[in-house]
Amino acid sequence: MAKRRVAYYYDPDVGSYTYGLTHAMKPQRMRITHELVSAYEMLPKMHVLRAKRASADTMTRFHTDEYIEFLAKVTPESARRLTYQGTRFLVGDDNPAFEGVFEFSSISAGGSIAAAKRLMEGQADIAINWAGGLHHAKKREASGFCYINDIVLGILEMLRYVPRVLYIDIDCHHGDGVEEAFYTSDRVMTASFHKFGEFFPGTGHIDDRGRGPGRGYAVNVPLRDGVTDESYKSIFEPVIDKIIDVFRPSAIVLQCGADSLSGDKLGGLNLTMHGHAHCVQYVRSKNIPLMLLGGGGYTVKNVARAWTYETACALGIEKDIDPNLPWNEYFEWFGPRYRLEVLESNLEDLNFRGGTLDKNRETILQFLSELRPAPSVQMQDVPREGLGEQLGLPGVRAHGPIDDMDERLAQHARFVYDAQGHSDESQTESEPESDSSSRRGRRTSRRIRNGKKRMSIVTSQYFDVPSTPPGHDEDDDEGCGHEHGHEAWASARAGLPSGKRKRRFFQNIAEWDPVKRVMTERERAGVRAGEVGYMANGGRRRASGREKASEDREDFDIVADVEEDDD
Repeated sequence: MAKRRVAYYYDPDVGSYTYGLTHAMKPQRMRITHELVSAYEMLPKMHVLRAKRASADTMTRFHTDEYIEFLAKVTPESARRLTYQGTRFLVGDDNPAFEGVFEFSSISAGGSIAAAKRLMEGQADIAINWAGGLHHAKKREASGFCYINDIVLGILEMLRYVPRVLYIDIDCHHGDGVEEAFYTSDRVMTASFHKFGEFFPGTGHIDDRGRGPGRGYAVNVPLRDGVTDESYKSIFEPVIDKIIDVFRPSAIVLQCGADSLSGDKLGGLNLTMHGHAHCVQYVRSKNIPLMLLGGGGYTVKNVARAWTYETACALGIEKDIDPNLPWNEYFEWFGPRYRLEVLESNLEDLNFRGGTLDKNRETILQFLSELRPAPSVQMQDVPREGLGEQLGLPGVRAHGPIDDMDERLAQHARFVYDAQGHSDESQTESEPESDSSSRRGRRTSRRIRNGKKRMSIVTSQYFDVPSTPPGHDEDDDEGCGHEHGHEAWASARAGLPSGKRKRRFFQNIAEWDPVKRVMTERERAGVRAGEVGYMANGGRRRASGREKASEDREDFDIVADVEEDDD
């Protein structure tokens, strides 16, 4: 197998964080993977790097300012208050506000952004960041153990250099966060191979294909329980071949979620380590710049085995490594066999019932054949660094503190063109007719996408988003995307149709229109229309016209007396 230049990103601190003792997500799996990679003496064969952690400003390339500000200051003690009793940002029990959540997220995001940049600058053929791949995180909300969507941030970095990027997701769960981010774009094609049904996140129906310019550039391959290496390969290879032939990607991002392995605590598939790694080998053989990311995986020892073997696949030495594990710090974890392997179980493969797998493959290939040729994009050189940085000038904050008005103007300038997307029900785009099961599947996906329901990744059960607690000012959306009470009044106040509300920024409740601002402040103060005069007059009764004229004459007389005294 041809030799490739591989960049390997790892931060030693990533394994020091914990979601909680009983939580399914274990960041320590990245440290165990690194120990195995080191024990197999792969590190000298790669360019090992520690990426610069992503800053808050960098994260707002995709996420909202208010959400990033929330992550930067939330602690386990303040979580209930800052999430308004669990109604915003961290909804449900899947995503705890653990100590150091912002730092952990900055490591993941920083690694993926740095890996993307290194690939695009031609310094590597393959870049690996096993701490990345957190594909469920939304623009303004955590989901499925994911707080920051490092994948979207990495792809956005790639799009500064190349016209088209292909995203492939082999996690057991649908890559809903990445698909949603690029659902209306034809520059990014998302291909997700996932378990579908009453299973988190409830999206990823085969008929979910994108919207507007992105119609056809979202590919969903739904699978059933028990999929084996052979059945997975039979649909993965032809779909990827067709996508590459039609889309002509300039770079590929492969999310290698290991919860699709056999025996995973939250997954339901039946892939072996070699079947999972075959996807890496196959995509690598296409000779397209490739970024490998982590993702799910909740049987820790199997996750470490798979990612270690796939690191060897990236290097092209998978046939040379010993299946018997070398001694390492976590050697005892891999008993009783102590081998680099994940075997399949006796779980029945339900994908052959009724020819479901063959039908899905034919349907997806037909969808792809209907796509127009690869979209062209007019590219231009993007400065790699700002003029101030090139000249060695200090940042704007070095010249003095920024006042509140500066912050408001910067906030407004950043989001003035960031209109909220319309819900799927308001779309008028026609869709092909399908059977009742397809319509039910689309309704389920639509219900999840619109934010009316949430699903737990642990239980795969739906739950309602809690209502805003009493006493909270419900007309402030604060960027979380949830509709709260007094919707009609808030929409009318903003001059929008019912249900279409403007975004609000941080805790800022100011209106840009000063008249609206004054009216709003009076309304919040409980002032009735007839009492406006009292408020303007310091609480005193407003003088009548005759009394006002008398006062004016007295004022004039006083002024005249003063002038006479001066004379």
